[in-house]
Amino acid sequence: MATFMMHDKFKKRIRVGHADDRLRRQIATEAARRLMPKISPDPTSPRLIDLSTLEYEAAKRQAVAVLGQRVRPGDLPTDAEVRTEVLRLRSSAPAPAPDPDQEPTEPEPDPGAVAEEPDLSRMADHLDRFAIFKLRLEPLQEIKLDPRWHPEGDALFHSLQVFERARDVRPYDEEFLLAALLHDVGRALDPNDPVPATQIALEGTLTERTNWLIVNLPEVLPKTGRPPGNRIRHELRQSPYCEDLELLGEMDLAGRQCGVHVGTVDEALAYIRALEAETAFSTED
Repeated sequence: MATFMMHDKFKKRIRVGHADDRLRRQIATEAARRLMPKISPDPTSPRLIDLSTLEYEAAKRQAVAVLGQRVRPGDLPTDAEVRTEVLRLRSSAPAPAPDPDQEPTEPEPDPGAVAEEPDLSRMADHLDRFAIFKLRLEPLQEIKLDPRWHPEGDALFHSLQVFERARDVRPYDEEFLLAALLHDVGRALDPNDPVPATQIALEGTLTERTNWLIVNLPEVLPKTGRPPGNRIRHELRQSPYCEDLELLGEMDLAGRQCGVHVGTVDEALAYIRALEAETAFSTED
């Protein structure tokens, strides 16, 4: 017996559209807000807590419902994008309000103090920048790397090794040395996706060249995932920093030795700070 299906011309067809970049970001941000209590329960702890795939999926679908959108499952933001938004939300969170019961204290004026000149103001900004670098580097001592690719041990020991190697070949290249020293600081924030975490942690403190080197370093390192496609390789070759990137990759691979001597974080930062001071004086001359 044949079965006939009647076509309902009045039936409303619901089209599920593709999510553009703006919508993906909105979904990721809303999902990050919902996951914040779980993924970052302690604001004083820099690391994010690992969650299950089901928890990410539930948060993303709730975000889609709240935003009143319909998107294809394949167009939802990735778990890594949600974690990146968690870091952004946490870094942009306002400072806690002062205790109203506590009387503010002001430092007593120094009668012998001399008004700061504009160059001293810039120096203060410079010192703040290096304080951020130190703050981001020190937690790397607690980050143990995969011994298959990093037999040297923790991420700080690796970073200091890479810096030492870079200083041997580019002793006066401040931007290159900073990329060598700081390339792994995001591991202390989000070991699952350290590159975006590094960008957020150092936002506003790096030059375009240093940032570009850090972001693209994984593309020239072996055994860090699938090999990059021809399109990515071609784009890297078009950059004026391509040779620097390849050299930084060599330094990263060389900085994976056990038991070698390296300096301290303070010594590495003092060296780069001295380079910046020399550059400033030479520019004034």
